[in-house]
Amino acid sequence: MAVRIQVEDFDVSTEIAALSAGANDTGAVVTFTGLVRGSSEGRDLKSMTLEHYPGMTETELEAIEAEARARWPLQGCLIVHRVGELKPGDRIVLVVTASPHRQAAFQAAEFLMDYLKTRAPFWKKETYAGGETRWVEARASDDVALGRWASTEAGSAPVK
Repeated sequence: MAVRIQVEDFDVSTEIAALSAGANDTGAVVTFTGLVRGSSEGRDLKSMTLEHYPGMTETELEAIEAEARARWPLQGCLIVHRVGELKPGDRIVLVVTASPHRQAAFQAAEFLMDYLKTRAPFWKKETYAGGETRWVEARASDDVALGRWASTEAGSAPVK
C-alpha cells in the first residue's frame, strides 16, 4: 500500500528497502522525513497531537499520491503519516519517491510534501511546556509553495 496512517513509529531504512526491492531500473530514491520540532513560535513545545478522520484521510492521500504518479514517471511512492501524541524529535511523516531519474523523484516528493502541509486532512494541536494548547493552521508560505504545482499536466514541473 502506498499510503499508511499509523500511531507507531516507522523505520526509514526499512521503508526505503521495501519500496526499492528488486527495482533494478530505479535511478533515484528521494526521501523526506519530518520531525516534531522542540519549539514553536519561540515557545517550548511539550507535544503535538495529530488527529484524522479514518477512511477519509487515507482516501485523500491516495488521491494525491495518484496525482503524483500521473505527473511524474514514478516506480514507487510511499506516504507514511503518524497520528496521536508525538514528542519533540519524534518522526511525524515520511515521503519516499523512486524514479529512473532524480528530477522526477525530487519534484514528486516536494509536490507531496507541499500538499501534506496545506491540504491533507489532519488536525494538529500543540501543547506547550506551561500547559497551554493551540490548534495549528496552515501558513501562507505553505499555500504559496503549493501554488507552484498549479499546472495539471502530467510530468509538469513547478510553475515559476
